[in-house]
Amino acid sequence: MSNLYIETPTLLSEPLSEGLGKPVWLKLENLQPSGSFKLRGVAVLCQHEVAAGARGLVSSSGGNAGIAVAYVGRKLSIPVRVVVPESTTAQARESILAQGAQLTVHGASWYEANAYAEASLAADEAFIHPFDHPLLWQGHSTMMDEIARDGIKPGAVALSVGGGGLLCGAVVGMQRLGWSDVPVLAMETRGAESFAASLDAGEVVQLPAITSIASSLGARQVCDQALLSAQHHPVISDVISDAAAIAGCETLLREHRILVEPACGAAVAAITESVTHLAELDSVLIVVCGGVTMTAEGLREYGQSS
Repeated sequence: MSNLYIETPTLLSEPLSEGLGKPVWLKLENLQPSGSFKLRGVAVLCQHEVAAGARGLVSSSGGNAGIAVAYVGRKLSIPVRVVVPESTTAQARESILAQGAQLTVHGASWYEANAYAEASLAADEAFIHPFDHPLLWQGHSTMMDEIARDGIKPGAVALSVGGGGLLCGAVVGMQRLGWSDVPVLAMETRGAESFAASLDAGEVVQLPAITSIASSLGARQVCDQALLSAQHHPVISDVISDAAAIAGCETLLREHRILVEPACGAAVAAITESVTHLAELDSVLIVVCGGVTMTAEGLREYGQSS
């Protein structure tokens, strides 16, 4: 089974390192063909389902997962249906349609879109969950192998948490590498902090609504495995403002000419908003998870409103 995702570079950011006073590495998952890390796990899961006989693929998504499924479907010549919530940006919708997928808009948040997608599933279609499946985590975990092959073992890995798929994949990879001493800094925006709420409660809880602008983090409930991952690996949760996430986007654009969405900006904000967590560590790696749904105009509008 050939890979439909690519091996992405790990870049030492000199300006961010200088600002933090220690090495800051960027894992550039925004360079994946579909525009986000989602392609890793989605490609693995889709190929598995097609090999098992699926004649169509169905996904629910706030944007990036749906784009990834649509991309894989086009590569495999398999029809794809993607259900997105009303909060999904026009850019994300256009990207899904550009891959030749059928697009349906349903519900105020991903939770409603997901329920609709699952209920509409035909007998010969496979449902591709955006974050809750072991094969997704297996696929996402490969980015940690690439980092290790580059000769890098960071002091911490900073990443954004939506439904928890990236977190679960990172932990799978780090445990495989024996990096049980490398904490994950799990970044969320206020109004989408379903992981932090679950950690506080000691069980998976559902937010009543998503009020953050970081729509890609718009899962009202994380997967069970996200909480289990935090019980078997050091995970530090931090919740920041939408404005801080936007500032993270602006930082990456200014210093590296990389345009990302607020969900990714939240991870970048780790080096400014979470410095107390990083004080005792020798370096940090930021997973630049994606940016295909962001435009320069959109970032300007977010900046003016934050």
